Amino acid sequence: MSAPPHRLLRCLIPPPRRSPVRTYALLAIAAALAALATLVIPSSRASAAVTLEKVADFGANPGALNMYVYKPSSAPANAPVVVALHGCTQNAQGYADHSGLPEMADKHGFLVVFAETTSSNNLNKCFNWFQTADIRHGQGEAASIAQMVAHAGAAYGADTGKAYVTGLSAGGAMTAVMLAAYPDVFKAGAVVAGLPYDCSAVSSPYTCMSPGTDKTPEAWAQQVKDGYPGYSGAYPRVAIWHGDNDTTVVPKNADELRDQWTAVHGTDQTPDKTATIGPNRTQREQYLAQDGSVAVEVDKVPGISHGTPVDPGSGEQQCGTAGAYFLDSICSSHFITEFFGLQGG
Repeated sequence: MSAPPHRLLRCLIPPPRRSPVRTYALLAIAAALAALATLVIPSSRASAAVTLEKVADFGANPGALNMYVYKPSSAPANAPVVVALHGCTQNAQGYADHSGLPEMADKHGFLVVFAETTSSNNLNKCFNWFQTADIRHGQGEAASIAQMVAHAGAAYGADTGKAYVTGLSAGGAMTAVMLAAYPDVFKAGAVVAGLPYDCSAVSSPYTCMSPGTDKTPEAWAQQVKDGYPGYSGAYPRVAIWHGDNDTTVVPKNADELRDQWTAVHGTDQTPDKTATIGPNRTQREQYLAQDGSVAVEVDKVPGISHGTPVDPGSGEQQCGTAGAYFLDSICSSHFITEFFGLQGG
């Protein structure tokens, strides 16, 4: 089950900073939809909260974000680091408690940095994936997240040459931002129910989310290159996760993300490998680089709406806790960890 329509509208559509007219209109629409809501928010399984350490000072922090760290006792010296970015109305603690990433960190020995935005940045606590000042190299929230990676290396001994990023919804869109604006920092990323980088440059955020925006792969790729002008190195590998019943950030965005990042990597848009994974037969498409490695992967999760796929349990491929926007289907964190090459330490 998924959250009521009015909660989806209120929680997951990002009002721009300091825009009261749009905010009041949004609230009016949300109130009208509230009367029509008939669905039930998924209940969370009772579980102990993950212990996070808040980092008070990690750099200049131009984006005014919060940094939290989960370091398992199993983490070796020079452990890899995974940055996790929550969705709208969520926070670092809730994302840690439900996503299954700390479970993967315990099992495979890596550090997790949970970045967190606040209502001071965005009324709905969304990362500002649609604000130019926050999505370019050296600016705003993107710069703050990059500084967190550097601090993880200096203060926790993490191997910043093995840095990865993932996130949900607005956090998924911000994951695409980090891969475009800081390709020299991240080796790979996983976008969950997110959007192509800098979609709002050509469409409103609302249009990007639904019905989606269509551009050529070459045009999308150019936008990535504009995120860090002058960069000439390799770009990160990208995994794309999306529920096929998502009406908030429609599945077309997974296709446009695929087009964007396959073009960045110089591959075509026809998958080289297809398969099904997990208990619900998630559809997997892989696009290979010239060296045979997976440059882009698309995982289309059947039967779920907008949220992070989780699969509570103690099995080898299970993780996470079900709740609002954490949907019982498949443990995406397990397969994302595998895509990052972190399984087995």
